[in-house]
Amino acid sequence: MGQVLQALGEELEVIRYKSWMVHLPETGSVLTEVGADQFQGVVQKYIGSEAAQEWADLKDVMRPYASASTALAPIAVRSAAGILVTLARFLPNLFKQPLDILPKLTRPYSEVMAGTIKHPFLQNWMDLLCFLLSGKKADATPTAEIAFMFDDWYKPDAHLEFPVGGSGALVDALVRGLKKFGGELQLGAHVEKILVEDGRAAGVQLRNGKKIHAKKAVVTNATVWDTIPMLPTEAVPEEWRKDWAERPQCESFVHLHLGIDATDLPDDLVIHHTSIEDWSLGVDAPQNLCLVSIPSVLDPGMAPPGKHVIHAYTPGSEPYEVWEGVERGTPEYEALKKERAEVLFRAVEKAIPDVRDRIEVCMIGTPKTQERFLRRSRGTYGGFGWCGEDVEGSSVPTAKTPLPGLYAVGDSNFPGPGVPAVAAGGFSVAHELVPFWKQCELIDEVLP
Repeated sequence: MGQVLQALGEELEVIRYKSWMVHLPETGSVLTEVGADQFQGVVQKYIGSEAAQEWADLKDVMRPYASASTALAPIAVRSAAGILVTLARFLPNLFKQPLDILPKLTRPYSEVMAGTIKHPFLQNWMDLLCFLLSGKKADATPTAEIAFMFDDWYKPDAHLEFPVGGSGALVDALVRGLKKFGGELQLGAHVEKILVEDGRAAGVQLRNGKKIHAKKAVVTNATVWDTIPMLPTEAVPEEWRKDWAERPQCESFVHLHLGIDATDLPDDLVIHHTSIEDWSLGVDAPQNLCLVSIPSVLDPGMAPPGKHVIHAYTPGSEPYEVWEGVERGTPEYEALKKERAEVLFRAVEKAIPDVRDRIEVCMIGTPKTQERFLRRSRGTYGGFGWCGEDVEGSSVPTAKTPLPGLYAVGDSNFPGPGVPAVAAGGFSVAHELVPFWKQCELIDEVLP
């Protein structure tokens, strides 16, 4: 996303930080950091010397994988023959990588761990990191993704960044960039159909009947499951439609949004908290893993004076089945919301024990909320069809589709759930629609 903003010529003011809090069965509440050595010290203190040595060994094992995963910039990739030009500057670095490492980048990360990590705590910890990155545990997360994280998080000078103004500031920067280059954003413009003319995606039809025609292409950032119904039945091969429909979905969320009185709260509150109740259930088990963010700790402008805002959620692990057949707005629905949010309250209480007495605003979001307001099939977080139990045999989805002029990006397509999929997908489509020399110019602007 940083490269996208660079390409648009938009800068964001950011606050740098290094720490977040983990609340784990073995350790209780422990402050941890990005960076090379701090976590090893945490493991040494709370888990023991054997686990600490395994962690040190894993860092050594990961160095060539981290180097290989960053040898090729995603911004340089394209599918046409021009890739020979756009990749040229990266090939020397790529050829420096050990030949036996590159094929392993597509294998499950658990295979890399197997020879080094035996301590249950570290196995659980790496499952946690893999799940937060890909929506899958280590046995189904490609090594390349976790290797990239190792390179980014565990450098000696590593840090995290929070945009001043929160995610809204990021959205505003993207919209400014869109308009700067002649783009137009239409809100409340619900797409109902993708228009197909002469065997090509030719535009879209909105719910109000208005038709918008495309000069070059139609790009859908709706999930693959929500895009399928927009296409005429005969527009794409039935096998492809079936493949999309059956692509595995991540589960949904329960969200807790709070506005609280911050009177007499300590000044050293930590912005991010990760809480797990029981490792034996698995990090992907419903009602087990919770993430908590208190952004006003870093950026006071996120809340009124003397207040804090809190967002807590179960990350892509809430089954939609729990909510099927429950009508929004009914007493049954309201009771279920409170019941399913209780684990989130417990997670927040690990950071602010008396938080329930401080609440001034409380909103609970459910898979039904996401389904309605984000117009997402079953309120899903996205997809992970690009990874699975047999990563090596899985095809890697691209933005291309069998319908000329139609491209699919976003968190139901490569490379998995979350913002990275949207950013990488946008690059992918842009590279399909411009000549390779334009892409080379962008690489020169964005990369040193």
